[in-house]
Amino acid sequence: MATDFQRRKISGIFGAMDADRDGLLTESDFRALTSRWLALRGTDTSTPEGERLAAIMMGWWGTLDDAAGNGGRVSLDEVLRVVDELPKMPGAVTGTADAMFEAVDENGDGAISAAEYHQMIEAWSGTGTSTDEVFAHLDLDGDGSLSREEFARHWFEFWAGDDPAAPGSWVFGRV
Repeated sequence: MATDFQRRKISGIFGAMDADRDGLLTESDFRALTSRWLALRGTDTSTPEGERLAAIMMGWWGTLDDAAGNGGRVSLDEVLRVVDELPKMPGAVTGTADAMFEAVDENGDGAISAAEYHQMIEAWSGTGTSTDEVFAHLDLDGDGSLSREEFARHWFEFWAGDDPAAPGSWVFGRV
């Protein structure tokens, strides 16, 4: 059962993904999320980059929908039930981390810069947000970027963890 902390952090990201604010995640919510990503990148699905980005985002929807098992409508409680199972499935979580890393690493240099991270947060939230403090908290080695390994660790801590002090708890901003 999800703790209060898990419910708070997942509720925040759930709310950002629920584009129509109906309390359920649907394919159309993920299409809206995908559109935000594409718009921030200044591209669309007619380009190879846009097509790849859309495939990553919509693939995440397919995975969530399958895991929730509710036929195209996913409630917050269903997401939390999936989250309860994630510590037992580290490979699945790091697999989504790899896909998200690819989506966020816009220039393909193998690292997520502060600017790329900022763009990710704006795409997820749909609003302008200061990310300097959060990025500094996530950049464990202080090199100015997040490596694939750092990102995967943080992604796992966010989705499968329950430690408010873990840097990964800040992946989508301060909870």
